[in-house]
Amino acid sequence: MAGSPALLLLLSLGLCCTSAQGQRNKMEARFLDRNLKHPQEGQRLELECLPYNRDNGVSWIQQDKDGTLHFIVYISVLSQTTYPESKTTSLRYDASWTSYTSRLVVKSFTAQDEGTYFCTSNINQMLHFSSGQPAFFPVPTTAAPTTHTATTQSSQVTKKDISWNSQDAGTSIENTPRFYCKMVMWIHLAVTSLLLLTAITITITHCQRPSSA
Repeated sequence: MAGSPALLLLLSLGLCCTSAQGQRNKMEARFLDRNLKHPQEGQRLELECLPYNRDNGVSWIQQDKDGTLHFIVYISVLSQTTYPESKTTSLRYDASWTSYTSRLVVKSFTAQDEGTYFCTSNINQMLHFSSGQPAFFPVPTTAAPTTHTATTQSSQVTKKDISWNSQDAGTSIENTPRFYCKMVMWIHLAVTSLLLLTAITITITHCQRPSSA
């Protein structure tokens, strides 16, 4: 029982050391401006890499939208840079090393620069990758105006058609009673004329009969 506190102390120290080692082994690539979400066309974009071992150089890599990896630059702790084809300078990028971070600058951000950026470091013959920093243009959210115009025109045409049909239907309904009234009136006139003609014929026939002596 006397050795239990010492054992607990040793376990605590071991956990603390393991936690600290995990923090030291963490690499992170991120925007230098922490409020930046999406770069704009032609913008000067600055990124930084937080390596856990500052005694080793850092390489910057871009993964494009198709998933292809592109080597950008290797920068040593003495700020010596090596770009593709063993060049020491680049028209598209700048790289530097501070006391704590490695920095990459995209001089003018274009569609070719869209992708996810990583920094890597070779430590004890092991290649360590940082977390990735996505860098993409903002996705447009406005709808195409042609759709609204086409819908409005279609709605107007439909309203006009409905209006014209309503007017035709109203005219037809309004004229229907007049037609029947005229029809009934002509029938009454014909019947009256026939009755009158019949009465006249009977009267003439009756008058022409000879009277008995």
